[in-house]
Amino acid sequence: MSETLRAPRASSPRPRVRVPVRSPRPGGKQGRALGGPLTPVPWLLPALALVGVLLVYPFLRSVYGSLFEDNGFERSFVGLDNYVRLAEDPIFSRSLLNTLMWVVGTLLLPVLLGLLIAVATHRMRLGGVVQLLVVLPYAISGAATAVLWNFMLTSDGAVNQVLRAVGLDSLAHPWLLEWPHNTIAMIVASTWQGTGLNVVLFAIGLRAIPRETLEAAALDGATGWRLFRHVTFPQLKAVTVVVVGMAIVNSLKAFDMIWILTKGGPSRSSETLALTMYRETFRLFHVGYGSAIALVLTVVVVASAWIYLRRQMPESARS
Repeated sequence: MSETLRAPRASSPRPRVRVPVRSPRPGGKQGRALGGPLTPVPWLLPALALVGVLLVYPFLRSVYGSLFEDNGFERSFVGLDNYVRLAEDPIFSRSLLNTLMWVVGTLLLPVLLGLLIAVATHRMRLGGVVQLLVVLPYAISGAATAVLWNFMLTSDGAVNQVLRAVGLDSLAHPWLLEWPHNTIAMIVASTWQGTGLNVVLFAIGLRAIPRETLEAAALDGATGWRLFRHVTFPQLKAVTVVVVGMAIVNSLKAFDMIWILTKGGPSRSSETLALTMYRETFRLFHVGYGSAIALVLTVVVVASAWIYLRRQMPESARS
């Protein structure tokens, strides 16, 4: 008896039932939880609190303190007398001049030397070794650098001894005892330490330039100075903005090297604004007057950085 094989019946697909999903209304609970203008606020609160504690409060406290004559024990309201005193104080004028010298010297020496060394050693064989030797002083602290240069710049230090040994006695000089030689000598010492960082930054910028750009410029006949001026240097604009901005800010707040080498002397002739603020506040206990100097220094630093960055930004980023 034969068995009859029956093919299974194909089951008909079940119709899919679409369940309508209601989108949340903009004013509903889900809308308020997922979006809205106040959504980023909780994430910004920790950063805003940190900025307020570390920056805004000290600034406002300095503004308030500059309106008083405060010696640490007694306080009396004097209004704007501290700022009038600033305008008449020859020490403040000399500090302002020294600060300007530090800004100019820092821009001309470490930035320019860093750029020249980075470009000269970019494709040089053993160029990395040369860059490493230049960068090594940056690993030394400012205090250690000041101690080393103090050994070299004293009246009987290494620099004068070398000059006398080669018959250049007329060039021997008490480098740290007369203005403006002391300020210039300290700028040179700061250059020796700070050039390495600029070399590193410019070297990174040079490595980021596309090789095709340089090869195309070489095919068009651009070599040497023309290649650097019209191709290489424009490609380093972003790095240059960072390097120059850092140099301006660091020169305006120069302190440790000056304090160790000269302590602002002789007769406070080599003080900068940062050093004058420190001496008036913590050494002479003129807290109100020191707060006024600190406020002026803050305004100078912020204004210098803002003006420089404003000029370097493209027009689209300014608006």
